[in-house]
Amino acid sequence: MKKIASILLVIGIGVLGSGCSKKVPDVITSPDTNISVSIFVTEQNTLAYSVTRAAQPVILQSDLGLQLTSADFTQGVTIESRSRVIPVSDDYTLRVGKKSHITYHANEQTFSILNAQQQKLILTFRVSDDGVAFRYAVKDSLIANKTFVNETTSFQFAENTRAWLQPMSVAQTGWSNTNPSYEEHYQMDIAVGTPSTLGAGWAFPALFKTGDNWVLVSEAGINRDWHASRLHHESPNGEYRVAPPQSPEIFIAPNGEKGALLANSSGDLISPWRILAMGDLPRIMESTLGTDLAEPAISVPDEAIKPGHASWSWAILKDDFTTFDVQKTFIDYAAEMHWDYTLIDADWDKKIGYEKLQELVDYAAQKKIGILVWYNSSGDWNKTPYSPKSELLSHEQRKAVFARLKKIGVKGLKIDFFAGDGQSMIAYYTDIMIDAAAEGLLLNFHGATLPRGWQRTYPHLMTVEAIKGFEFTTFSQADQDSVAAHVAMSLFARNVFDPMDFTPMAFGDIPNIKRVTENSFELAESVLMISGIQHFAEIPEGMATAPEYVKQFLQDLPREWDEVKFIDGYPGKYAAIARRAGDVWYIAGINAEQDNKTLNLDLGFAAHKNAVLITSGDTERSFSQQDIGAATTLTITLRPSAGFVMVLK
Repeated sequence: MKKIASILLVIGIGVLGSGCSKKVPDVITSPDTNISVSIFVTEQNTLAYSVTRAAQPVILQSDLGLQLTSADFTQGVTIESRSRVIPVSDDYTLRVGKKSHITYHANEQTFSILNAQQQKLILTFRVSDDGVAFRYAVKDSLIANKTFVNETTSFQFAENTRAWLQPMSVAQTGWSNTNPSYEEHYQMDIAVGTPSTLGAGWAFPALFKTGDNWVLVSEAGINRDWHASRLHHESPNGEYRVAPPQSPEIFIAPNGEKGALLANSSGDLISPWRILAMGDLPRIMESTLGTDLAEPAISVPDEAIKPGHASWSWAILKDDFTTFDVQKTFIDYAAEMHWDYTLIDADWDKKIGYEKLQELVDYAAQKKIGILVWYNSSGDWNKTPYSPKSELLSHEQRKAVFARLKKIGVKGLKIDFFAGDGQSMIAYYTDIMIDAAAEGLLLNFHGATLPRGWQRTYPHLMTVEAIKGFEFTTFSQADQDSVAAHVAMSLFARNVFDPMDFTPMAFGDIPNIKRVTENSFELAESVLMISGIQHFAEIPEGMATAPEYVKQFLQDLPREWDEVKFIDGYPGKYAAIARRAGDVWYIAGINAEQDNKTLNLDLGFAAHKNAVLITSGDTERSFSQQDIGAATTLTITLRPSAGFVMVLK
């Protein structure tokens, strides 16, 4: 399709005139008028849009369109009608995120699109000060079975745009056929148009730099009728298209029946919001667009929603230590650290059993520690041997399992090894979240999809992995060697909108691996990474090497954050982020570059608060502490793979 630069379309509005009204763009601006979106029908009678920010092109002319088995809205379309541009607002609280109280304001316009058969598609755009969102809805009752075939949605970037992207892995590859699970290294600062290294697409969120603007592309508000998407693995001339999951990414029932791969509904079919956060890096890093467009929270008892910190043996000790005595030691460890939970990992049903689990739960309760237990989500879609397995596949199974765990006193589940992003698998996630809510159980999904704002809709969903996390750095030296840049990258993409169970922080040795990050870097991760339950990888022996002031820092570390402020950073290179809990500010920073990095920190937002700095000591495994006082600026130099934390109160 012939592409026309968005800037030319804006200039041409006055030239087209009323005689060609169907070709004149509808223009929606953000409340602050910095972002402008043009929606129009092209000369080829297809839908398109373009976006500018501060008068600079951000998204050039790009395609819109949806094709179902019995209705095609990708060609021969007209705009039948459009609503007035109306202001929309939302005010909500978030237990798991970088802000606790969020206010969202946007301008919205809805378009009624007709195809040649006079079938109707509803297209809605929202434009806020931090970005653009749009979605499709098919509510036409004359279209009986609404089954997805194709989506032509694209994002056309200028050819000089740079990209920071995570490849999607090929389905049914990897250990025990557990891919895809969003566990690849990012390709950083690459030219747009670079094909995906694995040929399976690029994962959301996808980060781009075009001119003076950064753009973070993702989706939010996904429901059980739709599949999760990604960007196509090929993007000729910088045009990225939304792509569906691969054919194996589906739910398989115990009787062998295969679930649907693509979106479908006998009622209304509503797509997720396609979201584009845009602006400078502070705007991107402080944006809440990923939850602003999610559905409001379902009813879950307030007392059941308890974010916190957890001890966890498996990260470093692995399978052989999921035993009664070791888990009891980790309960003691969590209590000593003033944490909230202990996670008991895979095969606990065989190595500990339900009767002994009850003993551990009762013992933990005496110390005010909650117990979390691991479950395998899988049926026959992978070859994973770990158990409990095949016990969550139906509503009846989940109801029995969740009720039994609730009766024992277990607080939540870590559920692992999902099959990907097909519609039936998204429905499986949704059913698990709904059934767990009925028993007030917390959830953590591993080997899983990106949550796409689910933590707002299902507030008992504490965290999701969907990242090449700490565990990989214990398997291979190559993953360990690249971990600093990987962490510095994930903060600017994966963890911007959604909680991320990276399972950070180790101060001691990792068996058979030479750890490359300094202890100060590891400590900084505890503040930089957002996760409703932060599962700390460090074991008691490693924590024993830390000075008392580091232990005190981790004992006092907030479980929930009220506000975020991006201070400085660059994807894959370094980051400094401030987070507020109550009236106390925490600041953390890391250097992932090969040379020393000097940061000039503006602390004016926390003026008159006394600051205490913890950073590296003389060696990479040592710490130092310094009382800064009520400083308004601070210059700090970090060694490669080092970091810092600061408390201002």
